[in-house]
Amino acid sequence: MKPFLLIATRAEDQAADDEYAAMLRAGGLDEPQLHRVRLEAAPMPALDLDRYAGVVLGGGPFDSSDPEDAKSPTQRRVEAELRGLLDELVARDFPFLGACYGVGTLGVHQGAVVDRTYGEPIGAVPVTLTADGRADPVLADLPDTFDAFVGHKEACRDVPPGAVLLASSPTCRVQMFRVRTNLYATQFHPELDVEGIVARIRIYQHYGYYPPETMDEIIDRVRGAVVTEPPKILAGFVARYS
Repeated sequence: MKPFLLIATRAEDQAADDEYAAMLRAGGLDEPQLHRVRLEAAPMPALDLDRYAGVVLGGGPFDSSDPEDAKSPTQRRVEAELRGLLDELVARDFPFLGACYGVGTLGVHQGAVVDRTYGEPIGAVPVTLTADGRADPVLADLPDTFDAFVGHKEACRDVPPGAVLLASSPTCRVQMFRVRTNLYATQFHPELDVEGIVARIRIYQHYGYYPPETMDEIIDRVRGAVVTEPPKILAGFVARYS
């Protein structure tokens, strides 16, 4: 089968490597089946999408809604390169799954308003599929409602024009949407288990997601969460497009 491509933007090696390992595990892939490009480290290489079964965009510390003059040169480059890639992906209706940062990038690309209205603190939230979500083949193995890990400063106020809302939570209406037939974005993290989110809580303690002095309290809270279903999204994506 063709490999999948993971586009990563995490500058911290542990976070980047943990994310890659989690994507492999959740997707049931081995390393030759998931190529990785660390976009924060170097410009986007020339990509021949015909070599790949699908593209996955991981999360990261960039906020799409930040003012342009507050963005680093790296963030501005990454966003410009992702816009160019999404131009081709959307035009071709090419299989794409964006996790967390994917909502901001695909949402902005498609005309959604992304701001801090519906940010959610780090933790597990109940996510409920819409009728369209229950009918979507990538989500076929999920229950109607399941817990998922979140932790984001910004979110889509609503789905982009023409997109299909697939899942919502009580505190963030847009938890997952689909553009055209084959492009997906989740606000929650489909790849994360408890140990994965604990590691990220530690790594990003000074990135403004929470007051650093509350780190141990947040870790204690997430250790009590039961989050088992979201990886089925990655497994479903891989199964559909392999």
